[in-house]
Amino acid sequence: MDFLTLFLVYLCFVLLVTALLCLCSGRKESFLARSVTRASQVLSLVIPTQLQRVAHRVAHGALHRLFHTRSCLFVVLHIALQAAVFGEYTWEVFGYCWELQFPLLLLLLPYLLLAGNMGCFLLCSRANPGIITKSNHASLVKVYAYDGVMFQRGTVCPTCTMEKPARSKHCSVCGTCVHRFDHHCVWLNNCVGASNAAWFLLYLLSLTATATALAAITLSFLSHVVQLSNLLHSTYLDAQGQEHPVEIPFLVQHLFLTFPRIVFMLGFVILLTLVLGGYSAFSLYLAFTNQTTNEWCKSRRFGVSHHVSSQPPDRQVVYKNIYSKGIWRNLKEIFRPPTALERKKKT
Repeated sequence: MDFLTLFLVYLCFVLLVTALLCLCSGRKESFLARSVTRASQVLSLVIPTQLQRVAHRVAHGALHRLFHTRSCLFVVLHIALQAAVFGEYTWEVFGYCWELQFPLLLLLLPYLLLAGNMGCFLLCSRANPGIITKSNHASLVKVYAYDGVMFQRGTVCPTCTMEKPARSKHCSVCGTCVHRFDHHCVWLNNCVGASNAAWFLLYLLSLTATATALAAITLSFLSHVVQLSNLLHSTYLDAQGQEHPVEIPFLVQHLFLTFPRIVFMLGFVILLTLVLGGYSAFSLYLAFTNQTTNEWCKSRRFGVSHHVSSQPPDRQVVYKNIYSKGIWRNLKEIFRPPTALERKKKT
């Protein structure tokens, strides 16, 4: 059907844009930048050289400003998307569900989750993620031990001109070194580090729960409509005048024609639930194993690299996470970051 084709294109487009934004967030050389470079190489066969140079400067300049400089653009987009979804939920879904006598507490659940999510969002975006300064550098160096593979003692940040504490990284977007650096989140316009990792995890989980609740309530409403209208036991006539029983494609098209905004909102929220659910599971895995996103990405490379300083040249390095202390203690470290004094007591 033409409608289903259009709707699938819409869902694929939303998923593609979401995936691209996740891939591009906070990377030095983003996936999108590499894709633009490859595309320009292909188009160089037909586009004049002068026009190529202008397009290259504009594209790379725009991408750099978008993903590698601090900007409130994604924060505004984040709030606008939430406002659009909750506006539709309040304007139509809530009213219809109230008429169908849904429990009030169930209908208010997305608003309660939204309040918690916005609280975590503000705390995470406004918090100091753990910026390393000259005043706290000496104490932060003593918090984590150097593993000798991923984090080497004596490594100096060329920008901050200070020795890097273990598990830290210089963020090119914020222009500072961050203690226990995880990643730079464009949606928060802030880094995620030792001091706000707990708020980020709660923000991500609450956002996933909010999207799940909205999708579940909307699906429940549409299923009630189908049951009350007895559509599943009905028939319809096709263009040739032949009678057919109602099938899923026809049912989806009927619901879209009846509730177009609700169905589009539902498609977006379901995709958001799947994307956020996967990212939340990954973030929980990192929390359970006491890893950061930066460390997990770096650890993928050590299977094919060699550590020449302490290992023979022909011996392959096997990275071992020395920071994991068990699930409970790992989670405790997220919500209560260790200090140099605590580490000294343990040793």
